[in-house]
Amino acid sequence: EDSLQRMALSHIDIVYVHDLSPDRFSQAEYEHYYAIAAGRGGAFEGLVKLREEGVIKGWGLGVNTVDPCLRALRDSDPDIFLLAGRYTLMETTPLQELFPLCAERGAHVVLGGPFNSGFLAGGPNYDYAPAGADKIAQRERLRQVAARHGVDLAAAALQFGAAHPVVAATIPGASSPDHLKRNAALMEVKIPAAFWEELRAEKLLPQEAPLPA
Repeated sequence: EDSLQRMALSHIDIVYVHDLSPDRFSQAEYEHYYAIAAGRGGAFEGLVKLREEGVIKGWGLGVNTVDPCLRALRDSDPDIFLLAGRYTLMETTPLQELFPLCAERGAHVVLGGPFNSGFLAGGPNYDYAPAGADKIAQRERLRQVAARHGVDLAAAALQFGAAHPVVAATIPGASSPDHLKRNAALMEVKIPAAFWEELRAEKLLPQEAPLPA
């Protein structure tokens, strides 16, 4: 009620349980806090009730790892996840279990960090830390394919994630109005199908990953 009053709203579209994730706690702490959130009288139960009352339209988790999303889908009834850095040109872990389960349950995903902390846009960090040699080598392979097709790798990174049917939106970071304009323009760049086909042929993308039209 206080939040609605402060924002001058009659309802809230989406509420996320933030950082209930093993990358933020020790394993024991993660299990402890997850049990509280998912247990009787916990956050998940309360958010389902708020949705039923129309106070919120949907709820989910805002996290950097796949595990809590899978657990929440099995333990409760979330609508959407804000998942950062896990479905990108560098990593496609959600294709294995999370995205199929989301499709089955009618849940959606907002992708955060489609550049992996700016790494796919040319920065030095991957997942908020200096990139290791393996990540740098993987990016170089992506860059070589992009160069052969005259493709901006940052454009490919943005468009790739948004192509999956369970993905509702992708939200790259921006530190200036110019970044916002650049990101919008990158979504409109035409990328040849041969680029995506070569990524698959080079095993830089799995066969099951949906590709931009």
